[in-house]
Amino acid sequence: MPLTRKEKEARVEELNGKFQKAVAVTLVNFPGLTVSEVNELRKKLRDAEGEMTVAKNTLMRRAVKGTDGETLIEDLAGPNAAVFAYEDPVQVAKVLVEFAKEHEALKLRSGVLNGKVVDPDSIEALSKLPSREVLLGQLLSVLIATPTNLVQVLAAVLRKLLYGLKAIEEQKQ
Repeated sequence: MPLTRKEKEARVEELNGKFQKAVAVTLVNFPGLTVSEVNELRKKLRDAEGEMTVAKNTLMRRAVKGTDGETLIEDLAGPNAAVFAYEDPVQVAKVLVEFAKEHEALKLRSGVLNGKVVDPDSIEALSKLPSREVLLGQLLSVLIATPTNLVQVLAAVLRKLLYGLKAIEEQKQ
């Protein structure tokens, strides 16, 4: 049954909110997936702080106005689903790439990350990055390494001075 004008306007508002809230959006082509496979994908995406939404392309074109997703307008043709990453785009990309490898019916089309268009190869490269927590841990270890090394060098100078003084004391006794 076709949607009424008010329902379409509400759907566009809802989609616009999702586009504004999302850190990254990926367009996927999914004809050939069964309902159970789509539900499995949606569950995996929810676990990764993501969401998959299917809507008519005309509604999507209206919804992306004024958002980073506006760059995807040219790719809104044929059967599409928009996958929104709200927290960590790497985790959502990992889910999509792994699912696409297991189910050939799912095709990655294009996406937008921080206002820049990304192609399927870039999405796959993004999926190979470590998670945000791991990257933050690596950055923290790099930031801590310099002051730690400085303290160890300064402590070594004092330690050698103390060893020298101790050796002189033992020699005089």
